[in-house]
This record gives sequence, structure tokens and C-alpha cells, in this order.
Amino acid sequence: MDKRVQFDIGGMHCAACSARIEKVINNLSGITTCSVNLATQKADIRFDPKALGSEEIRAGIEKLGFTAVPVQQHRTTQKQSEQQHLEAIRHRLIPLAILSSSILLISMGPMLGLPFPRILSPDTSPLYHALLQFVLILPVLYLGRNFYLSGIPALVRGLPNMDSLIAIGTGAAVVYSTWNLLEIAFGIDPVAKAHDLYFESAAVLIALISLGKYLEMRSKVRTGDAITALMRLAPAQATVLDSNGGQRQVAVEALCVGDTILLRPGERVPVDGTVVEGNSSVDQSMLTGESLPVVKTKGSLLYSGTLNTTGTLHFSATRVGEKTTLARIIALVEEAQGSKAPIARFADRVSLYFVPVVIAIAVLAGLSWFFLGEAGLSYAVRIFIAVMVIACPCAMGLATPTSIMVGTGRGAQLGILIKTGEILERAQATDCIVFDKTGTLTIGKPEVTDIVSANDWPETRILSLAASLEQASEHPLASAIVHAAKKRKCQQYRIEDFTALPGSGVQARVEFLGEACRIFLGNAAFISGHLEKPLLQDIETRAQELASAGKTVLYLATKGALAGLIAVADPLKTEAQEVIGQLTGQGLRVVMLTGDTPKTAEAVAAAAGIRDVIAGVLPAEKAEKVQELQKNGHTVAMVGDGINDAPALACADVGIAMGSGIDVAMESADIVLMNNHLEGIIHALALSRATMKNIRQNLFWAFAYNVVGIPVAAGVLVIFGGPALNPMLGGAAMAMSSVSVVTNALRLRHFSPKQKGP
Repeated sequence: MDKRVQFDIGGMHCAACSARIEKVINNLSGITTCSVNLATQKADIRFDPKALGSEEIRAGIEKLGFTAVPVQQHRTTQKQSEQQHLEAIRHRLIPLAILSSSILLISMGPMLGLPFPRILSPDTSPLYHALLQFVLILPVLYLGRNFYLSGIPALVRGLPNMDSLIAIGTGAAVVYSTWNLLEIAFGIDPVAKAHDLYFESAAVLIALISLGKYLEMRSKVRTGDAITALMRLAPAQATVLDSNGGQRQVAVEALCVGDTILLRPGERVPVDGTVVEGNSSVDQSMLTGESLPVVKTKGSLLYSGTLNTTGTLHFSATRVGEKTTLARIIALVEEAQGSKAPIARFADRVSLYFVPVVIAIAVLAGLSWFFLGEAGLSYAVRIFIAVMVIACPCAMGLATPTSIMVGTGRGAQLGILIKTGEILERAQATDCIVFDKTGTLTIGKPEVTDIVSANDWPETRILSLAASLEQASEHPLASAIVHAAKKRKCQQYRIEDFTALPGSGVQARVEFLGEACRIFLGNAAFISGHLEKPLLQDIETRAQELASAGKTVLYLATKGALAGLIAVADPLKTEAQEVIGQLTGQGLRVVMLTGDTPKTAEAVAAAAGIRDVIAGVLPAEKAEKVQELQKNGHTVAMVGDGINDAPALACADVGIAMGSGIDVAMESADIVLMNNHLEGIIHALALSRATMKNIRQNLFWAFAYNVVGIPVAAGVLVIFGGPALNPMLGGAAMAMSSVSVVTNALRLRHFSPKQKGP
């Protein structure tokens, strides 16, 4: 069985880095999959523990020049580390700005006609002019040393990255200018050489790219705001009640299952639990997206992170630590944010070869202008530097993961949990929505509406026997029958030899009226096999009338004869018709899949506005029906409660589970709607479309920038009489390209379900 390990990766600066790690680690024997995310700086690896260990994988990553630390369990520590790194870059920006602007002023001042002391003029004092720039560039190189400490070793190992491009480009400018400084010092054409220095280009490039890195990192930190907000929902302390009634403050990490906790108005629920005393209203908007508080009484469930608003509650802890609903949501969202969408694969492949190709283009362009373009060495160096610094693999590497991070985070805020980036891509391509009926289209709380007697059986006895059979079942219809029997205070009979046939019915031996009889309760097909005579016409007619009214009809039989009918109705959700109308209006095919009889199913479907109905399907057959739709060319989204339709959710292209079954839904579905409202389906599809649109925008601009920028830097416009690109402008453009990609992704933070795009 595969084992999974996650590492925080240090030293990644562009998509070439992440692509290189993936390629090398995936080639190791025993590796199943390796996915490296540039935006989250994490590697997610699955491997065969019999073939190799996590330390060998870690060593393989570190051999490439990166650091690999097992992923931190507490994201707050990681967040602090990110903030510290951000602050370190920010503190370097001010001296970089002062130094680079000073060099730029010394270099360009005379050309711009600015008042300038003669001792610094390139025409009157070329040596001092060049020497001062050299002295000022040294601290700039020190402040920008990370580019060289990362880029040069990577180049030596044959694994060049974006920092390699910056190091080579700025390094070439400094080396060329330093050589000219030496020639000036030896009196070799000093005035001409003083006008042929590129210290200012190197300084400004380092300053601008550092600024771009800072803006990019600041934006990337903001992409994780949704997770940070969720983390803040969990309180640090809880008030535990002792058996003698005393109170004590306990750290949430120290809480145990079974602890009784006091929850005052205004406090957040520290762990999941069940109310044992008190009444209150709890704001669950962080969990479900619903704005209205939910009333909590004895026996009600409480979820960690939700807010108690009015009354005082005592509750018993049922799940603590990483098992709480909030912790599982955070883990699920982090998993999604670290995942990749298939659309990113092309960008990853390009990134792997991008830097070596750019270096080759830069060298070729410089040599071409020197040997074929009748340009001097100075112009060739300028072209070389411009190509090196304008290329940006970072923008391509960030295009997909940043959008996924922000999109899935925004989904969590709206009560929509999306498990992976791949699901986002599949969801936006969905053209067929399949709905389970009970608990999905209906409210999931059916009630007994009719009891029809056959052969003069008393209604109370019919209900008593049915409730006795159903008392151990968790099916919504069973709950309705048991509830009706309790309401009428019907007698409960002891049962033996109970058997259930999912989707058909139940049977058991029951002792009543002094004898033991086998009782059967189920649908018409199930009961027909246990009757000695066919149903009477008036009973069949009545059953059809009830089914035509959208009610589910259950038959009770014993001793080969029908005892009676029980009709159960589960009202449609109020929003069902409107939601179905919106989905069909978007051109989606909508199908209802149910185990009910065709008559009942068609009545419910008609009320909801659904034309396609697949009825009489056993739970085990639902997955087969979904697969049939897929074979007909549909991309299918299955919507259910995740309980009796888990196989169908699993085989659908996109499995969407409603919030009534949160625990099971988290395991079985691709998308979990934390509330029980059907509008969440429309919101989830809209968010997937908006996120994929955002990714396509990012990829387009990232590729377009490089496809256009690199030829311009190589001097293509000059051939047709246009201007040459100044390396400083190229560096600024490169810095801003990554920032623009992340900024565009951040627009998804403001996604509203009512809007059509990000």
C-alpha cells in the first residue's frame, strides 16, 4: 500500500524549480506520484515504502539544491515564517531603491542635462564617474545576493532557474562594466568607455525584480487568507465542567472525548459535541454559509468554530483535535489548494525547458547582433541582458495554483468544499446533473400521510407492525413510520430474524395476537412475491392514486395476504423548482434518479420541473445508471446525500454531496455543500467556471508575455526600424508579470454566486 509524505520546499523561485523536482523525484524507483506546487511551496509525494523511504526522497530533493522539511502541522508557524521572509525582503527594498536610483542618476544625469559636478562627469572625470558607480553597485549586489546564491549553483548543476537568468543577466552587465572601468583606469579610450557602462542596468534590475518578488509574495500570502480565517475560528481555551460542578480553563488541545464543556453566549464552540443541557441559537455561517442562526437544544449537534449567540449550553465533546469538523474542513481546503488541475500540465512541461531555451536565445541573439548586425560588443551585451531578464517562467508556474488557492478558499467561505483542482476543471465541463430524490430534492423529513386497510385490518395495527419492523432502520421512510407510531402511541412488537433488502423492503418474524408470524413491508414488487392472491382492484387503484400524488406507497403483508398500505410523503424543497429551472436554462440536462415507483417519481419530478426520470433503481444500481449516461457522452455531476448513493457519487465525473450528511459526504464526494440548500449546486458550478476562466486568463497572459517579450528583447523591432528594449524596462516587465498573475487570481476573493465571472 502506498505511503504519503508532504514536504515544505525551500529555495523554489520559479516554475522551472518545481518542474525539475517533479521530474527527478518521479524518476526514482518506488515513486507513485510527485506533485510540487510553486504557490504553496509544497511537495505531495506517494511512494511504495518497500522500495524507498521518505528520507531517501528528502535527500533526492536536497541533492537538487532545495531544502525539504516535513510539512508543518500548525499553519500559524508557517504563516509566521512567510511574514518574516516578507519583512526581510521589504527591509532590503529601501536601501536598494536609494542605491539603484543614485547609480541611475550618476549614469543618466549628464544625458538628461541635469546639473552635475564636473568631478562626476563622464566627459571630464571618466574614472571617478565609473569608480563611484562601481562602489555603489557592491552593496546592491550584496542586497541582491540571493539571486546569485540560488541562480549560479543551479546553473552549475545543470538545473538553471529564473534566478539563473537574473544572475547571468545582471552579472554580465557588472562584469562588462568592470572591464570597461579597468580600461578607463589604464587610459584606454576613457571617455567612450565611461559612456558604455551598465552598472545602472544591473542595479535597477536587482531593485525592480526584488520589488516584484516582494509584491508577488505579499499577494501569495493573501491567497491563503481563507485558511487563516478558518484557523482563527477555533478558540484557544475552553471551560470544562468537573463532575462536582466546578469550572476550569483548559487548552483546546488538551480536551478529550466525553468532557463536558460550558459554552457562554458570544463564545465559539471549541470542539464538536452534543448538547446535554440548555437552549440557544448558534451561528453556523462559517460552516454552511447560512446567515440565520440555528436553534440548539438537548441532543443537538455542535460544530467547532461556530458561534453561540444567545443562551448558555452544556455539551459533551464527541470529536477533538484533528477529527473536528473544522479541522477536517481546513485539511480538505489545504489539500485542494495544494493540488493541480490538468490544465497546468502543459505549463509545467514548458517550464522544465524554459530557462535553458531562454539562455540559448539570449546567447544566439547577442552573437547574431555582434557578428551579423554590425553592432558593437556593447549593443550585443545589451541585447543579451534584455533577453535574460525579460523572460519569466514564474508567471507560467503561478498561473494555475494561485487561482486554485483563491478559488477553493473562496468556496470554503461560501460553504462549498472542493477537494482538488482537477474537480474544478471537471465541474466547469459538466453538462448533465443527476439528482437523488430523498433528502436532496426533498427536505428529507417524510411524514406518514395515509394508511389504507385491507381485509379489515385496524390502521393502528398496520402502523404498529410497520414501525416494529422499521425501528432499527436509518432510512428516512423508516423514521417517518416510527415517528408516526410514537405520535399515535402505537404498541411496539418484539421482532426476530430481521432481514432487509435495500431498495425493496424488510421482513421479520413478529409475535402478536398470541402467535409468531412473518411480516413483510416494502414496495409492490417485493410484496407481490409474498402474496397468495393478486391485489384487489380497489387497493391497486388507491395505491396508484397515492403514487400519482407524489407519495411513496409501502405494502404490509402477512400469511400470504395484504394487511394494508402506508403512504409517505416527503415535500420538495421550496427552492427546487427555481434551481432546476436555472440549471436547465444553462443548457444542462437534469435527471432524477430514485428507487421510487415510476408513478411517484414522475409526480415529484413534474413538481420540480424535471423531465428525465430514472425510477425503480436499487441503491447498488445507481452507479450503473450514472455510467450509462457517461457512455452516452455526458460529463455527469451526481448530487446526493453521500449515504446510500456513495457508489454513484464516486463513479460520477463530479460527486456533489449535500450537507445533511457532512461526515459521510466528506469521504464520498468531490464537492461538499455544507448547507442543505440546492442553490449551492449553482454556486459551485459558477465558482468552478469562474476559477477556470481565471486560470485561462493567467495562462494566456503568461505565455503571451513571454512569446511577445522575448523576441522584442532580442531586437526584432530594431530589424523593422523600431526601438531596442532597454534591459531596465525588460526587468520591470518581468517583475510585474508575476505580480499581475497573482493579482488577477486574487480577484476570485470577491467572487459572488450571483455574478457570471470572477
